[in-house]
Amino acid sequence: MSTTSFFNNLNSTIVQLRSLLSNTGVYYARSQNLMNQDSVYGLTQCRNYLSTQQCVACFDVAVSAVESCSSVNGANVFLDNCFLRYENFDEFYANPQTTMDVGVAPTGVCSNQSSNEPTTFTQTVGELLTDIQVATPRTSNFYVASTRQISSGNTTIYAIAQCVENTSRSICQECLNTAYNNLHSCLPSIEGKTIDLGCFLRYSATPFFEGNQTTNIIPFLSEGSSSKLCMIVGASVGAGIFLLIVALSLWYKLWKKPKADEASDILHDSEIQGLINYTYKDLQSATNDFGDEYRVGKGGYGDVFKVILDDENIVAVKKLRVAYDKAKLEFKREVMLIRSVRHRNLLRLIGWSIDGPELLLVLEYMPQGSLDTFLWGIKQGTLNWRQRFDIIFGIARGLVHLHEESHVKIIHRDIKTSNILLDDDFQPKIADFGLARFQLEDQSHVTTQFAGTLGYTAPEYATFGRLSEKVDTYSFGIVVLEIISGRRCTDMNFGHDNHYLLQHAWDLYEKKIHIELIDQALDPNEYEEEHVIKVIETALKCTQSPASSRPTMSEVVLMLSSGRSLEPTQLTRPMMVGPDRRIHVNAT
Repeated sequence: MSTTSFFNNLNSTIVQLRSLLSNTGVYYARSQNLMNQDSVYGLTQCRNYLSTQQCVACFDVAVSAVESCSSVNGANVFLDNCFLRYENFDEFYANPQTTMDVGVAPTGVCSNQSSNEPTTFTQTVGELLTDIQVATPRTSNFYVASTRQISSGNTTIYAIAQCVENTSRSICQECLNTAYNNLHSCLPSIEGKTIDLGCFLRYSATPFFEGNQTTNIIPFLSEGSSSKLCMIVGASVGAGIFLLIVALSLWYKLWKKPKADEASDILHDSEIQGLINYTYKDLQSATNDFGDEYRVGKGGYGDVFKVILDDENIVAVKKLRVAYDKAKLEFKREVMLIRSVRHRNLLRLIGWSIDGPELLLVLEYMPQGSLDTFLWGIKQGTLNWRQRFDIIFGIARGLVHLHEESHVKIIHRDIKTSNILLDDDFQPKIADFGLARFQLEDQSHVTTQFAGTLGYTAPEYATFGRLSEKVDTYSFGIVVLEIISGRRCTDMNFGHDNHYLLQHAWDLYEKKIHIELIDQALDPNEYEEEHVIKVIETALKCTQSPASSRPTMSEVVLMLSSGRSLEPTQLTRPMMVGPDRRIHVNAT
């Protein structure tokens, strides 16, 4: 096998797979390249709850992960949201009747946290998994997403099953039977998933798809299914309605008092020190029932509205999207934790509202809007170098406060240009840090829930869920490259290369021409090349892999404050390729 020929074919195959996934509604793609007898057969599949953009982004992460497989002629990458496989043989590719050829049994991956009500949780999840195990092979696309409520509480279980599209119903069923046996051993862990070449099965007590993305599995269930819902539907109408009414009335009596007491505890706590507890009706009235004319932004956490309160203060109200139970208690705890987090480069929390159907945060209003509008929006090209550097430096100082100076370490997890707001003096303020998860001092954290934006997110977090403050360092580096270049991190077609921004920046750096990264909208008379080069090198240092090679944010502030450039030997290209769609065998 010619290494050069094989990897040329592999790169071509990956480009073709990505192109196919870029079409709306395509979740499964195959491609092959047979030049010079160095065959490459590849396939990839995304979960059907993803958007096209999310699917392609997950594929990019999978491509990045196979760089460590550069010495072999096949690889498999399993991620929560997608998988990628390539080999130099076509048996798995061409024949849907072929049984899966993985050398080990399907693997179950279980959370180390158990449910507080193990018996009921195990029973409910077991029934849900059984139902989707039965239903999935009977669907046209071998995919099911379903939810189930825990009867003794307010927990909702989310689960999906998916088989490779180019297989048969019998092989899909066989694969899911094995996957179910492996996954059932995880219970009563609150989350579990299986790893297998032919199918994927996952459940979680934390939402990982929207409630309106479920599949109606009832038509696909056999009469003997274990689903309690099916048994209720199959009951006689008169007796079924009577029993249902009795059950609901008993459940309501048992449920109402603790829920009322719980809500009372929250609402009687009418003020968290330093914050204003607004009523939902007042904020609803001030926004004309959250009308579109008051909406000034949309984000991953919710919509933002511009509000003028009685004292003529202009504030921003963020209406949170919440899709999990006991949200009010968690919301209150987070507000209590962040109420005293104040810094000139962090968006200030003014108040909150918890007494209505939505959870609301009241924040200081930034009339200039978000940074992205100045880089590639309607205000594109209007920032000079001094303003851009001040924004970079301010973001760094804000992250230092979150990581090191606050009473609790806060890892943002979603640093990006749309989460950087600008005040009238073009000083940056980091938004949405109040919705991050918290990490205690001197503790590492592994999360099973991805909460970032692919393209900005560090490879170890996007791929394996490993969370540390260095995840924010990586995202900061990407944002700096965007600020300097005026280009999105997902932009392509830099010269002759079909590369994304990060790959393009590293290519320029290794050719010692990284000064060419500078936005052409900047006046060359407004900046010193040596200064900009130092900032670019600092950004690249922030994107290195592994995470331990990245500086802390306090070290970044020192780098930006000092007058010296980094030595070239201090910088090493990330081990991941990033979203550039190609595998670089000799990358270091």
